[in-house]
Amino acid sequence: MIRRVLIATLIISATVAAPQAEDKRLITETDIMKFVWIAEGQISPDGRQVAFTRVVINESKDDYETSLWLVAADGSAAPRPLTAGTRDSSPRWSPDGKTLAFVRSPEKDGKPQPAQLFVLAFDGGEARPVTDLARGAGAPAWSPDGRRIAFSSSMKDGDTATPTPPKSDVRVITSAVYRANGGGWNDPDRPSHIWVTDVKAGNEIAKATQLTSGKYSEGGHAWAPDGSKIYFASTRVDDPYYLQSDSDLYSVPATGGSIVKVASINGSIGNPRPSPDGKWIAFSGTLYGTPERSYDQPDLFVAAADGTGTPRNLTDKYDFDIGGGIGGDQRAPRGGGAGGAIWSSDGKSIITVAGEQGSANLVRIDVTSGSVTPVYKGAHTVQAYTATPDAKTIVAVRSTGTEINDLFVVDTASSASARQITRVNDALFKTIKLIEPEEVSWTSFDGKRIQGWVQHPPDFDKSKTYPFVLQIHGGPHSAYGNVFTHEFHFLAAKGYVVLYPNPRGSSNYGQDFGNIIQYRYPGDDYKDLMAGVDMMTKRSYIDSKRMGVIGGSGGGLLTNWTITQTDRFAAAVSLRSIADWSGFWYTADFTLYTPSWFRKAPWEDPADFMARSPITHVAKVKTPLMLIDGDDDLRTPPSDGGEMMFRALKYLKVPTVMVRFPGETHELSRSGKPKHRVERLQHILGWFDKYLQGKNVGTYDDRQ
Repeated sequence: MIRRVLIATLIISATVAAPQAEDKRLITETDIMKFVWIAEGQISPDGRQVAFTRVVINESKDDYETSLWLVAADGSAAPRPLTAGTRDSSPRWSPDGKTLAFVRSPEKDGKPQPAQLFVLAFDGGEARPVTDLARGAGAPAWSPDGRRIAFSSSMKDGDTATPTPPKSDVRVITSAVYRANGGGWNDPDRPSHIWVTDVKAGNEIAKATQLTSGKYSEGGHAWAPDGSKIYFASTRVDDPYYLQSDSDLYSVPATGGSIVKVASINGSIGNPRPSPDGKWIAFSGTLYGTPERSYDQPDLFVAAADGTGTPRNLTDKYDFDIGGGIGGDQRAPRGGGAGGAIWSSDGKSIITVAGEQGSANLVRIDVTSGSVTPVYKGAHTVQAYTATPDAKTIVAVRSTGTEINDLFVVDTASSASARQITRVNDALFKTIKLIEPEEVSWTSFDGKRIQGWVQHPPDFDKSKTYPFVLQIHGGPHSAYGNVFTHEFHFLAAKGYVVLYPNPRGSSNYGQDFGNIIQYRYPGDDYKDLMAGVDMMTKRSYIDSKRMGVIGGSGGGLLTNWTITQTDRFAAAVSLRSIADWSGFWYTADFTLYTPSWFRKAPWEDPADFMARSPITHVAKVKTPLMLIDGDDDLRTPPSDGGEMMFRALKYLKVPTVMVRFPGETHELSRSGKPKHRVERLQHILGWFDKYLQGKNVGTYDDRQ
């Protein structure tokens, strides 16, 4: 029993009868302030307890808070708080299950300080730090003997807790990739390296040892079962943006020494996981095509740990995405997630997550034959998962169309359904009317089957008519599906029928389906979307005169494109979009130097860039357009998207408005400031209400 949390666990909640259906209310935009997210769950080595990262919103601070909680794996007791920090995450059990390591960002004068590793002993006492690096530490991984922890840090010689001011604030940039969305300006002098520290008794903090160094970053570190070495993935070439994505698997002695290459494929490697006997390493691998493709499907590989032989692709016949997921707006906004390959105790099979046509399921892959069998399959998305050392029990964070996320315990040897052990949003959701989305499909112009989902209003009556909204996902190589998306439920609660499809180019439908839009984006994917609209307008309850279209990122590009191709929509909302491919090529936070989306550079083939840019066709637009952008979006800079469309449509006197969010990045809808996320939904609704429902929304009237 942990003494410091006894008081919290004595709080008893009064039992309240669940509201009847007629007493429930509609979901609102401000309900997000009450949502609870589970970022990841870590099951203890004995399979009896689960430590998890719980995320909530502190409305007064307009920020997210993360803390660690504990729950019995058999569901026999309610979850209880484990730490009192507001920025605690990444719990990791020691091999004996007696200590928990985690990452904490302490606060000083109200500001978060560099994250450090802490440990919490279950025999009593408070959490204590085991690192004190000026640049912080993250990604803890226990050694097999439980005496050391490997971690990542960008610390370098000369760093102190109070860094000396730089001689100049002028940046000299030599790399073509020099900034990152959400991260700001890159610091090429601070790659992330692998470190190890001893876990001392008492309050002593050991001096950490840096195992890797140099100009290349390393990631995904994992210990060998005997503790002799640490495996990691790294891209160790200069100017990698001139090449297709490529990284290799390496190892370094746990006491320091020379780095050795263990495995390489024609593509990228990530998440290495050694087999229990240490002879093999499983990893996720993405093979690049020859010639280069726009979309490369991820697979599961196995390689010899001694570096001999050629890695084997276990899933080359399985045409789905290893490690794939489903996009929505309610994955935990902070705290990360766990996953990767899980070896069976006998080393004969591996369990991992796979994206399969709108769902993300746990599957088992035979190491010899590559045969794939389901472990935890359903209309859901497994967002994170961990297992006991014998791989017999898995705890998974699961989301569905009507559930944000909760922890489920899966017996990997049984076909029985998983056992739910948390219900973190039940108290709120018992008061809200939510209905399951309807899965639909249709045949596009060339015979391809397109899958989608329809979210109807909670009080849906097919004898009535409803305004309709087409939602377009970004990526373009991502997917909608069986995961909770607040935006869809919110619009449905306001009386809109929402269609969210996966046109060609979407992930989780096979290599060919994903790559078919290469050099034709946007194009035939637009035809898939319109075929879905045609399918919906055949339903008598859809008012074809009151249709809207909305999309973000790649979906914003397609929204801009759609209104240049048709005037069927009475209103459009384009978020974090692209209007001019040429401008985007020059200013995005990543390069298009390799021929994945375009065969050449803009000046070498200006006709192609112009033909596929919405701004080229902007004179055709008649649809009132709202543009929503974050001021700090470096992925799709507003200057090459929303700002261009806004100025052009103003010139053409087409009703348009631009809504800008200060301090927000490309992640506004998923992890932006909570109040901004609420306002974003309010503006989307206001625009559609104005043009699809005829409501008087004066906010968007022209003002001098």
